Amino acid sequence: MQVPAQNVVVYTSVHAAIIDQLGETGRIIAFASLAIWTPLPSGKAESRTDCRYGRATAPNVEMMIDKGAELVIVSPFQNSGYGPVEKLGIPIIEGADYMESLPLGRTEWIRFYGMLFGKEALADSIFRQTEKSYLDLKQLVTADMPRPTVISEKKFGASWFMPAGDSYIANMYADAGADYVFKELPGAGSTPLAFETVLDRAIHADMWLIKYNQSEDMTYGDLRAEYAPYENFDAFKNRRIYSCNTGLVPYYEEFPLHPDYLLKDLIWVFHPELLPGYSPRYYRKMQD
Repeated sequence: MQVPAQNVVVYTSVHAAIIDQLGETGRIIAFASLAIWTPLPSGKAESRTDCRYGRATAPNVEMMIDKGAELVIVSPFQNSGYGPVEKLGIPIIEGADYMESLPLGRTEWIRFYGMLFGKEALADSIFRQTEKSYLDLKQLVTADMPRPTVISEKKFGASWFMPAGDSYIANMYADAGADYVFKELPGAGSTPLAFETVLDRAIHADMWLIKYNQSEDMTYGDLRAEYAPYENFDAFKNRRIYSCNTGLVPYYEEFPLHPDYLLKDLIWVFHPELLPGYSPRYYRKMQD
């Protein structure tokens, strides 16, 4: 494989956004779907609708060959393969940044991509600026502040996938001045829990943060209609749920590289007095 990389295929919005931040969107010749491209900060999505190559699970390898793909960037998952793409002889880079448990650990992957695209100085500058912004925000939260208890997400199917205690989100809750109810869960990923387990442990949690993807913002009525027992949580009764509609804001495209953006939102949620006049980037107080 030669560097700087040319003619790149990307599987995820995260990696497309990182390449976009490095000013190398022109290197991307194919990506999984238009949906991963439209939120990118540069606004260069509109002219690239011809670059879709199918789904990540079923890529159009003929198109990749026709366009002269020289490199594929993927997010690896346990026991997963890359099907026919592996047989093309094209180098596959597994971008495992999502496995980092510390927010700035994820951000530092920008340095790897900087080397890949010959943008080492720019990548280092982006990391240093983000690191300073994150640490400056973290210092706003002092040890003597009261820490509201918080839970995360909602159930999916039969399970509630709760972030584990060493996950990036659990670490960010701590940095933002909250007491995460499930901080003792082992690991750095997510743990499937029964609804009854979550209710028993977290019925009195002060706050509840939810992410979802839909065309309009979710309301308390929508949440109740989705699963009526949600209304048993104190955070529901006291109207202290904050939600992030990832269909309307570029949450997944931004936070891996800019956890300072997310940290600022979380500090606003837990300690709004620290950020007077701040308009949140991702989270909103759920409305009736």
